[in-house]
Amino acid sequence: MAKTLQSLLKQIDQLQKQADALRSREKAEVVDRIKEAITHYDITADELFGESAPRARRARAATPKSAGKVRKPAAKKQGGVAKYTDGAGRTWSGVGKRPNWFKDAIAAGKQPEDLLISR
Repeated sequence: MAKTLQSLLKQIDQLQKQADALRSREKAEVVDRIKEAITHYDITADELFGESAPRARRARAATPKSAGKVRKPAAKKQGGVAKYTDGAGRTWSGVGKRPNWFKDAIAAGKQPEDLLISR
């Protein structure tokens, strides 16, 4: 029975999803066992990570979740100033990985200068 590429890719995708789900369950079980052992044996962060562990990491490990402290969400980073646009509202600062719309426009024969935002 000859398998097609599509059927193999579908099978790979299904197996990857199963593997990811299994790994996630196993990871949660391991974390629970570690937390239980830390509580049972009164293990401190210094004992677990050593004296050379970064201060924030030691404090986080030693502080139980029930401490009642609420963390503020991290402030959003400001994006760079837009340098390129496709005319349909999508922009790019010119820093980092090129967006697909930019690569598609270049592949279609446009030059980067054609996509510059005029100021």
